[in-house]
Amino acid sequence: MKERYPVLKNLLGSRLMNDPISDLLNRIKSAASVGKRTVIVPRSRMNERIATVLKNQGYLISVNPYGKEETSLEFVFSDKERVGKKVLGASRISKPSCRVYCRVSDIKPVRHGRGCLVLSTPQGVMTGSEAQKLRVGGEALFMIW
Repeated sequence: MKERYPVLKNLLGSRLMNDPISDLLNRIKSAASVGKRTVIVPRSRMNERIATVLKNQGYLISVNPYGKEETSLEFVFSDKERVGKKVLGASRISKPSCRVYCRVSDIKPVRHGRGCLVLSTPQGVMTGSEAQKLRVGGEALFMIW
C-alpha cells in the first residue's frame, strides 16, 4: 500500500481502525496484563476525554502528548502499590454495530463498586456515578475495573 498509494497512507495513517475505542481498550488491557507502565495510543478528542476520565478515577497518573507532531498520547499507568488503581480488565459495551444507551435508572455499579462505567453523554464523557449525580443518561462506552 505504501509504494502504490503514498498519499492514501498519509491520510489514513499506518493502520485502519473501525472502532478506535476498542483499540484503546485492547492497548490498555494488553499493557496492564504484561505489567507495562506506559502505553501509546492514537490522539483523538474521544481518546483525550476518556483519558481525563481514567485519570480522575485513578487508573492513570498522567497523559502526555507523544511523537514529533504530537499525533499520539502516552498513558502512564498507576501502580496499586504506589498510588491509584491498577487496571485488571475492561469490557466494551456499545459497539459500532450495536449501540447501547442507558437511562439514569439503568446505571448500576461495576464489579460491586470496584470498577467504573464510562458513558458518552450530552454533557461529555463521564463515569456512571457522575452521570447519576447530574441525572443524565447516554451511550455506555465501556466498563473498566
